[in-house]
Amino acid sequence: MTAVILVWSVTAAQVMLVAAMACYAYRVVRGPRAQDRVLCLDAMYVCAMLLALTVGIRTGSGVYFEAALIIAVLGFASSVALAKFLMRGEVIE
Repeated sequence: MTAVILVWSVTAAQVMLVAAMACYAYRVVRGPRAQDRVLCLDAMYVCAMLLALTVGIRTGSGVYFEAALIIAVLGFASSVALAKFLMRGEVIE
């Protein structure tokens, strides 16, 4: 019984994460300002990381957990670089 609940809950989480990523992609395309686009890209990498984690839970493979860690590190670095670019106009001083 608990395995069935786990499968259904992981499936529901994956569907909701994909729907959230679709909403964020719409806002990236239609965002009125660059700050809105950066914020949505930041949210999209978090959703991608969580989607990789749910796939890892579903398959039981450790590769997806490592991929989620890489997505988190690269997403954070890119968010910092984009924020610095929007504030000062240059990334490297």
